[in-house]
Amino acid sequence: MSQIDTLKNWVAESRRIVAFTGAGVSTESGIPDFRSVDGLYNQKFEYPPETIISHSFYERDPEYFFRFYREKMLPLGFEPNITHRVLAKWEQEGRLSAVVTQNIDGLHQKAGSKTVYELHGSVLRNYCTRCRKFYPAEFIRDSAGIPRCTCGGIVKPDVVLYEEGLDQETIEKSIMAIRAADMLIVMGTSLTVYPAAGFINYYRGNRLVLINRDATPYDDRADLVLHESLGTVFSQMA
Repeated sequence: MSQIDTLKNWVAESRRIVAFTGAGVSTESGIPDFRSVDGLYNQKFEYPPETIISHSFYERDPEYFFRFYREKMLPLGFEPNITHRVLAKWEQEGRLSAVVTQNIDGLHQKAGSKTVYELHGSVLRNYCTRCRKFYPAEFIRDSAGIPRCTCGGIVKPDVVLYEEGLDQETIEKSIMAIRAADMLIVMGTSLTVYPAAGFINYYRGNRLVLINRDATPYDDRADLVLHESLGTVFSQMA
């Protein structure tokens, strides 16, 4: 039996699948990731990207932060791909109970997924740091310099920057979903960013599937490993 056939059979037999997704899910929609050859970490800026999108840099030089953010981290106008759509379909069929994602692009919801736990926040949510008024992503995109609320406060994306902690409620719901899962599919992530990568340690079942082009530190613990593109795998699952 091929790996794809095994995956198909497991999906058919499961009712509490949790998908744990990383940047590789969205690269096939055209959104660059951080660590690939043409990703953000391999582009030339005055500072390393992880410095620019840190809390201390945001506090120190918000104008530069927002210039970088608009240019490199505001993925508007992109559409869900086959992987996003298949996961949403599984949820509608009652097979998938949750998506836990490291992505901030909102494409899972755009594809129709309802239960999505965004570990690193979302570019689609932006709040005034003074009065908490909500602003859409387009407000950030279309503003110049530091985006300001009508009250004068800075409008900050609801995205977890380096040096910032993850949202506690999101952590708890993600861990509960993973603990209760009868199948965990980890996809499009190098599993090197913590604490998010450590979440898969809460899975208690025997159907841990890793789908990623490159090897990950968890490959030897998985029950099924596919080193293929997600588009290749999920086009066969549709």
